[in-house]
Amino acid sequence: MTDNKFRKREIMMRCAPMSTLQAVLSGKWKFLILWYIAVSKVQRFGELLRRLDGITQSTLTKQLRELEYDGFIHREIYKEIPPKVEYTLTQLGKSFVPVLTHMMMWSQDHLCPSDYVSPYTEEQIKELSEQ
Repeated sequence: MTDNKFRKREIMMRCAPMSTLQAVLSGKWKFLILWYIAVSKVQRFGELLRRLDGITQSTLTKQLRELEYDGFIHREIYKEIPPKVEYTLTQLGKSFVPVLTHMMMWSQDHLCPSDYVSPYTEEQIKELSEQ
């Protein structure tokens, strides 16, 4: 592999926090998964599958497992028929919610069309970021 300015040790060290965050939260659906769990407090697998239009069951399973492994969500399995699994945010996940709310507000202000109407009130977003 060719050497470039980004492979130098001092540059790599400066980018470590963002690189780590990108590695942990890479994946097309992880931000939305975290957002929906944060907004609803608890999400079941089927609810997430319905909300995330276009995601496959296997992709949702994979992304949920990665978020659980990385400590952002907790999976609670209830031993009943049919099986019931609920996902909630861990303390680490909750600490990331203010970042998510700022990202959502920034996107709404800068990327959404001017006629976009948010399904969330300012009060809901404020309350969410204060948790």
